[in-house]
Amino acid sequence: MSVEPTSVTLIGVPLEEGSGRRGASMGPTALRIAGIATMLTELDHRVTDSGDLHPTPAADLPDDPKAHHLKIVGAFTRALEAKVYDVASSGGFPLILGGDHSLSMGSVSGMARHAAEVGRPLFVLWLDAHSDFNSPATSPSGNIHGMPVAFFCGQAEIANVLPAGRPLVDPKKVFQVGIRSVDPHEREQIREHGVNVFDMRSLDEQGVAAIMRQVLDTISAANGLLHVSFDVDFIDPDIAPGVGTTVPGGATYREAHLIMEMLSDSGLVSSLDLVELNPFLDDRGKSARVLVEMAASLFGRRIFDRPTRAA
Repeated sequence: MSVEPTSVTLIGVPLEEGSGRRGASMGPTALRIAGIATMLTELDHRVTDSGDLHPTPAADLPDDPKAHHLKIVGAFTRALEAKVYDVASSGGFPLILGGDHSLSMGSVSGMARHAAEVGRPLFVLWLDAHSDFNSPATSPSGNIHGMPVAFFCGQAEIANVLPAGRPLVDPKKVFQVGIRSVDPHEREQIREHGVNVFDMRSLDEQGVAAIMRQVLDTISAANGLLHVSFDVDFIDPDIAPGVGTTVPGGATYREAHLIMEMLSDSGLVSSLDLVELNPFLDDRGKSARVLVEMAASLFGRRIFDRPTRAA
């Protein structure tokens, strides 16, 4: 993506079953009410809102006590994988409005299929408090929103959700930034598979700009496509409280903006998830507005372009 006009397709994913609690299904509506389409139009992007996905639960998938609600999460994964692939293959920018983070099993897989067809490697920037590298065998909760990275890297044994021969993401091409909550088994798997992790201590010691330059230089040198997955809990909960899995000590408002501005400057971003927004837990739409403002930075808005907001 660049600040040049882009054809953006909004894809609503009202999925909450991957998280184990209610509320995230209202995220797509909250983001629309917060003005995400208006923001994109004001920045001269062409916007198509494709509405929300509403798949029928996948009858062919098993009930799995170690992967809760697999039938509906699997159905969303299949529907979103196909939709993201179609948008990207037609030259559009898929902007996914979540919905819990299990949706990234579908969005990243769709981009991986597109990247394989155009002969470019897919990189993933995972902005999150959690590493989400569990599998059904290792997850303490069985909630699938803790498994998407392992899934699209081919490590989570979730039966038959997508074809076995699908394109996968190389774990060494996954960059996780802002991590501050990792289960013991996840820590072992991340190290074993070479996932690039910049936890909050790394951000404190090295600074956001240095880390992002390293990430972006690596992707640019490989002529890669970049999928960005932005979880609300990447940001400190004092700034964005509308999430069900709050972890103190997250990124500041300005750190998050700088990341999005540097991503915009790079011209490397091909797709974006906005996930885990739970309006039921939010403070008068505060977190939804923060997410829209972050997306605005990615799509080209700069400091001097920001409107003054009444108190």
